[in-house]
Amino acid sequence: MDKTIFYTPDILSNPELPLEEAQHCIKVLRKKEGDEILLTDGKGSFYDAEIIQANPKHCHVNILKTIVQPKNWECNIHIAFAPTKNIDRIEWFAEKATEIGVDRFSPLLCHHSERREIKLQRIEKILVSAMKQSQKAILPQLDEMQSFSKFVKQDFEGQKFIAHCYPSEKKSLKDAYKLGEDVLILIGPEGDFSEQEVEEAMKNGFQPITLGESRLRTETAALAACHSIHVLNW
Repeated sequence: MDKTIFYTPDILSNPELPLEEAQHCIKVLRKKEGDEILLTDGKGSFYDAEIIQANPKHCHVNILKTIVQPKNWECNIHIAFAPTKNIDRIEWFAEKATEIGVDRFSPLLCHHSERREIKLQRIEKILVSAMKQSQKAILPQLDEMQSFSKFVKQDFEGQKFIAHCYPSEKKSLKDAYKLGEDVLILIGPEGDFSEQEVEEAMKNGFQPITLGESRLRTETAALAACHSIHVLNW
């Protein structure tokens, strides 16, 4: 697959490229009527389509073929993290995790959080770009930021882990994770979770884990956790 991929989330109900994608298709790539292009809805399918109206504001297409592409990992991978003060580092993590394969991101507001809000629209654009670059047809879910306490009380069908640096009894992710099962991993801010947050998570069914002997930055720990699940399930 070497075609440029265009993200069209509503393609089945509205056979038209979104404005930004239409402008890139017609103005930049100079596609014209009759040309075939590749679309994805971000929900697990690609579409071969033919341009029937080559307008940079209204690029209409006709779907020729639907190609269902299941994700290439079996479990659901959910990473919940405290965004860093330097948002570029979290954007880097979101991009790379999407390239590797992840199902859901949940930004958390923790006791030691350096950042209290994030611009979801900016991060979603990065996720879309990473999905297309890695030739995937599934866009990860990106949640609104929510408080740690509210988040850990929510139901989750699968294994739940909290990675922290306090000296206590912890298993490595490799030893704690049961292969093939859905997984939710909590990654704290630069100052780590508070001890009270760790206790609260454990009371709500989260298992404490370590990601190794090195003290990792938030974005490194989050990406390491995501990649480790892939490697363990390989």
